[in-house]
Amino acid sequence: MTEKIGVLGKKASQRTDVERVVVTPLPTVYGEFRAYGYFDHERGDEQVALVHGEPGTDGVLTRLHSECLTGDALGSQHCECGAQLAAALREVAAAGSGVVVYLRGHEGRGIGLLAKLRAMALQAEGLDTVEANLALGLPVDARDYGVAARILGDLGVRSVRLMSNNPRKREALVRHGIEVSEQVPLLIPPCASNITYLRTKRERLDHHLPHLDAVAHLSS
Repeated sequence: MTEKIGVLGKKASQRTDVERVVVTPLPTVYGEFRAYGYFDHERGDEQVALVHGEPGTDGVLTRLHSECLTGDALGSQHCECGAQLAAALREVAAAGSGVVVYLRGHEGRGIGLLAKLRAMALQAEGLDTVEANLALGLPVDARDYGVAARILGDLGVRSVRLMSNNPRKREALVRHGIEVSEQVPLLIPPCASNITYLRTKRERLDHHLPHLDAVAHLSS
């Protein structure tokens, strides 16, 4: 059995904390991908990396996308997550090769779906996204990118062109041994429903969002 498709078995003695379980073709509206399925034995999460073309080892166009049910699947305009995921898949397909690592367990910057919804309810009452998490006694950002680095390592990736506006993702990958040769902006036009959220990410979480200066008239 080859690595192009099928279940990849490993002896228990060879098991690492992040185990590659399956590889299968995945045709999408954005292009032809291969889905690499992983199991994180440390956290119990199932993870997936979408690979287009033959990315190679260095300067690989890469997106680390945190799971966001409301944005990715339900079309929420409270955030820009769904649009960022679609844009990343389009960019990778247009470039001819690249990787999108979809990180489950990252819902609500790592606090979980129900806690995220509770935080969103507090934001509707006037708190910003940072204040809401803290009001619930939760961390502002609980995400860990170690699993993403290990997945990239399994794919043979040593350095990436990282599609992200978040400098903390870059710092995390570097800490885990993946070089970031370039940080590629992934800027989504804001709307009235998410402009306050995006401004908070820029002002309090250090996200690089220069395009917000051109939409000062928007307010939620």
